[in-house]
Amino acid sequence: MNTSSHYKLKHFIPWTRRKIYKMFLLSIVPTTLYYFFDCKWLAIPWVPVALLGTAAAFISGFRNTQTYSRTWEARQIYGSIINSSRAFGIMIRDFIRDVDSTKEAELHKELIYRHFSWLTVLRFQLRESKSWENVKTKSYNREYLKYYKVPEWESSLEDELKPFLNEEEIKYILTVNNKSTQILAMQSEQLKELNKGGFVTDYYYAVIENQLKDLYDQQGKCERIKNFPYPRQFSSINLYFTNVLCLLMPLGFIGEFSKLTEKFGENIIWLTIPFSIIIGWVFLVLEQIGESTENPFEGSANDIPITQITRNIEIDLREMLGEQDLPTPILATNNIIM
Repeated sequence: MNTSSHYKLKHFIPWTRRKIYKMFLLSIVPTTLYYFFDCKWLAIPWVPVALLGTAAAFISGFRNTQTYSRTWEARQIYGSIINSSRAFGIMIRDFIRDVDSTKEAELHKELIYRHFSWLTVLRFQLRESKSWENVKTKSYNREYLKYYKVPEWESSLEDELKPFLNEEEIKYILTVNNKSTQILAMQSEQLKELNKGGFVTDYYYAVIENQLKDLYDQQGKCERIKNFPYPRQFSSINLYFTNVLCLLMPLGFIGEFSKLTEKFGENIIWLTIPFSIIIGWVFLVLEQIGESTENPFEGSANDIPITQITRNIEIDLREMLGEQDLPTPILATNNIIM
């Protein structure tokens, strides 16, 4: 997530520079052929270009609206995880009781620390790369990684779990397929044993189990966004429309500027190049921005900051346990926070 007021041009222009190169090439070739080799047939009416531009703008607008909705939904889900985690911490602290205060504190810590492990495993799962994601496959996104780090790519899950789970639990979790699901199952199993042992009443047991169900719901919503890409048919048609428009746009400009040669001279044809670059860049960048927004957990600079959110939840729940030695909040690097 970018925490500044806007992306700076010194970052944005290099990120999109290939679009500028592309439009320069697409415009200079037909302009040169028209001017030097008298290829008058390259001049086409502006009407079909305008109609195609309208269609491309509509499709781009539709795509960007939908991809933004995916990102905003992902942020809402993690907002619910924040609230549910705080509620879970309060319930564990206040509902599970024992005459031995030391044992009671140990139970609270064990359950809440296991919740930290669930948050950790979930963010690692969400940051796994999928075939349709773009951060590692597109060169301009790989270049932009120099401005920030994705924590889940810099460390191992096993090391991250060591402060929260014992060796036996870590060994088990690393062998299962859906690790976050099994951690919640472990929570439920321990709560059942605590209920049998009289550490938590039947009513409170049911309330905490319902809270686990809510965490499962939020996890499932995250998995739905992560595992189901923006429909490829809409993504493809936007790409095709935009590229066809960029191909025809210089020809349309040549047609329009050729009408002005008697008044302003033949050199006016060269205005085709800057006009094509500017307008084509706008359409191509809209397509690129939509692409960079459609996967809110992929590890891009526009991701939902799930690492920061997880750390903030950990700080809140550690304070509920009365701990003083708290982890430091995660801060932005070059205005990018993960």
